[in-house]
Amino acid sequence: MRDQLAQLTRGAAQIISQAELAEKLRANRPLRVKLGVDPTSADLHLGHTIILRKLRDFQEAGHQAVLIIGDFTALIGDPSGRSVTRPTLAREEVEKNAKTYREQAFKILDQSKTEIVYNGSWLGKLSFEDVIRLNSHVTLQQLLQREDFRDRMKSEQPIHAHEIQYPIMQAYDSVMVKADVELGGTDQLFNILLGRDLQKQNGQPQQVVLLTPILEGLDGKQKMSKSLGNYVALNDSPAEMFGKLMSISDELMARYYLLLLSRELPKDEHPLEAKKLLATEIVATYHSRDAASKAKEEWTTRFSEKRLSETELPILPAQSGDLVTIGVKAFAKFGITKSRAEVSRLIKQGSVQLDGAKLRDP
Repeated sequence: MRDQLAQLTRGAAQIISQAELAEKLRANRPLRVKLGVDPTSADLHLGHTIILRKLRDFQEAGHQAVLIIGDFTALIGDPSGRSVTRPTLAREEVEKNAKTYREQAFKILDQSKTEIVYNGSWLGKLSFEDVIRLNSHVTLQQLLQREDFRDRMKSEQPIHAHEIQYPIMQAYDSVMVKADVELGGTDQLFNILLGRDLQKQNGQPQQVVLLTPILEGLDGKQKMSKSLGNYVALNDSPAEMFGKLMSISDELMARYYLLLLSRELPKDEHPLEAKKLLATEIVATYHSRDAASKAKEEWTTRFSEKRLSETELPILPAQSGDLVTIGVKAFAKFGITKSRAEVSRLIKQGSVQLDGAKLRDP
C-alpha cells in the first residue's frame, strides 16, 4: 500500500487528504477515479496529458478510471480562472468535439480499464424542480468565495447566473459516478471540494481531491489553453508539434521536462539539443518514433542548416503588402502568438528573407 500511495501521489500539487487516500487503498478494492473534461474544442492538448497520465497511474495500480465527457457542462463553460464569461457553445459544436476526445484520450489511457460517461445523460434529465433542490445544498456565500468571482466583482466584470451553476453541476457528477477520487488541475480545487460536500449530503463517502500542476503554454506566461492559442494539440501533425515545442524558452523547457517527461532537464546537454530531445520524445509518444525522427530532421534542415529548398514549407494565401501582417499570420499558422510589435522587431533584426535577401523594413 505504501508503494502504491507513493506512486499515485508522485508529482501531485495538492492532496486532500493523503491520509484519506491511504485509508481507501487499505480497503483493497478498485477505487473509482473521476476525471471530467469539457469538449470546448476539437483537441486535447499537452496540458491535459499531465492529468491523463496521473489517471493512467491509477489504472496501472488496478483502479477504475471514470472519464466524464462534459457534453452538458461544456454548454455553460467552466468559469475557473476566467476573468470574463466564456462564450456559449452550440450543442452541435460540443457534440462534434466530444467525438474526438475519446480517440485522443486513449493515446494515454488503457481503454479496457476506462469507463466513459457523458454528464448530459443525467444533467440533461433534471427538471427545474430538481435544479432548485440541488441549489438548496449550496449557499451563495460559498460560491462567491471563489477567487475568480471575487476578482471579477472588484473589477466590475459581470458574473452571469449560469456560471454559478457550473461548480454545482461538476460536484453533482461526483455523486452520480460515486467517485472515490477526483483528479483536477490546481484551478479546480473549489469545484472538487464542492463535490465532497454534495457527496456527504447524499450519504456517500467523500472523494479524495488530487490536484496536478498546471502547464504553462508556449508563451510561458499563461496556462496552456485552447482559447488562448498557446497550446500543442495531441492531434497536431508531427512537424507542427515539433516546431511548436522548439519555440519555447529555455526557462520553460525545464518545466516541460518535469511535467511532460517526468524527469529533470539534462544538465550537461546544450540547450538546443536538450530542446530537440524534449520535442522528439513528445512527438514519439503521441505519434511514433519514426515520425519523431522525420520531424527532427525536417526542423534541422529548415531552421539549423537553412536548406529551405529541401523542406516542405507552409503555403500562405495571398496577403497585403504589410510585412508585419504577413509575419503575424505566418507565426499563427504554427500556433505561435506574436504581437505586431514583436514581429516588427524580428523583421528589423533580419529574421525575414525573400529569395535569400533580408527584408528589414516592416
